[in-house]
Amino acid sequence: MKTLKQAKIGESVRVIKLHGEGAVKRRIMDMGITKGVDIYVRKVAPLGDPIEVTVRGYELSLRKDDAEMIEVQ
Repeated sequence: MKTLKQAKIGESVRVIKLHGEGAVKRRIMDMGITKGVDIYVRKVAPLGDPIEVTVRGYELSLRKDDAEMIEVQ
């Protein structure tokens, strides 16, 4: 299983599954990250947190903890 946290800069990945419970999962889905959507990893901060991605045509910053809940291919 590969997560968004493990994706490299410049890599495009597709969401396979969202892990997590309740409000956290709902917040990720509200940001437009749902099963089957493509995500492009733009930047990763020097200490790895946050990760900047492009999703559905807009830029989004995610914490490492949130990125770890997103299973990608």
